[in-house]
Amino acid sequence: MNGLPVVVIGAGPQGMAAAAHLLEHGLEPLVLESGSNPAAAVSEWGHVRLFSAWPELIDQASARLLGPTGWTAPQAGYPTGAEWVQDYLSPLAEALGDRVRCDARVTAVSRKGRDRLVDADRAGQPFTVHIIDSAGVESRVQARAVIDASGNWRVPNPAGADGVPALGERAAADLIRYQVPDRAEPARYAGKHVVVIGSGDSAFNALHELTQIAEKHPGTRITWAIRRVVSEGTFGGGAADELPQRGALGQRAQRAVESGAVQLVTGFRTAEVRRSGEQVVLIDEDGRELPAADAVVALTGFRPDLSFLAEMRLDLDPILEAPRRVAAEIDPNVHSCGSVQATGAADLAQPESDLYLVGMKSYGRAPTFLALTGYEQVRSVVAELAGDHAAAARVELELPDTGVCGGAGDFDAPESSGGGCCTPAPAKEPQLISIGRTAAGT
Repeated sequence: MNGLPVVVIGAGPQGMAAAAHLLEHGLEPLVLESGSNPAAAVSEWGHVRLFSAWPELIDQASARLLGPTGWTAPQAGYPTGAEWVQDYLSPLAEALGDRVRCDARVTAVSRKGRDRLVDADRAGQPFTVHIIDSAGVESRVQARAVIDASGNWRVPNPAGADGVPALGERAAADLIRYQVPDRAEPARYAGKHVVVIGSGDSAFNALHELTQIAEKHPGTRITWAIRRVVSEGTFGGGAADELPQRGALGQRAQRAVESGAVQLVTGFRTAEVRRSGEQVVLIDEDGRELPAADAVVALTGFRPDLSFLAEMRLDLDPILEAPRRVAAEIDPNVHSCGSVQATGAADLAQPESDLYLVGMKSYGRAPTFLALTGYEQVRSVVAELAGDHAAAARVELELPDTGVCGGAGDFDAPESSGGGCCTPAPAKEPQLISIGRTAAGT
């Protein structure tokens, strides 16, 4: 199989970084991107500003590949997704040239002549990667190894609190968005009642964009519905976050609640989306209803698309759908205290030899992934594929602390004011947080 490429699925930040590392090790990459251009997913949230600074967003092998082209690495500031693409990811794709193939959606990965059941000489057979383009034309390439860096952007979690679309959610699809709003395109939200569902960084970003719209468009109302009640981690790590701009996201959301610009509803677990004309009413598991909304922004996380790996032998955690060795470090039920360690080839390896899940996909349903994590992953994985086992085993990254302890505890009442990640919180009923500084601080 020495003449075959290493196929990388996804031309996002980690996929193209993997290609750069492969070239440094003398291995030929072929990057398959489902979108019409490299970094297509990042382009879709190009208006969102990252909370990682430029030096944390550039892979070092990629920077070395770009050096001879005259490219200069941005040194300071926090780019938007569009700036990340323009100033780094697009130049990287150009440097990789025809090794990046767009409009190539992977539909299946298998072994030549072997389905999932066959053991005989399995590892000695090349991978077969099945592809379809936007015109419906199918093709197939062979590979010596596969690095799946396809991410999870195309599979957002639904608004329904039990992990499946709420009743009526599909029928109201035109009134629901699963992406952060853009203040530069306010028409969908201006002067209307908008409900935001979710409690992570994406929800914080959405609240920031919507409050900017509300300032310029009187009559815009924002309701924020979260499943839990207010705890010390509700608004992120704040000043304790070692990524200051990540901490600032939550602080802005808290100020918006305290000022009355956002009404925070807690203990709300969406069970039904009831449509009435061009509005919807969200109803929770206990029958509580929110005021009719003109638009809903559901930002409840993402999940990996494992469908095209159905013929691969995988060892994934049954909860997170992440590689089993990675899952123990990132399970939000256990902790989110910054104790997560960098992961490498040994953690990402699957029973299917020479297949690796990297990037956001390697975190399954967990929400705590950083670009730095992915760059360390692909460095280690490529070193392993190249036979440099010592380099693959090294850990060359220490991840920044989130400043948040959000794990374990009672899901129904996690408002403990102290204790560690494994300290259960005392039980209390979910509550409605009304507008105002005092209520929001309870």
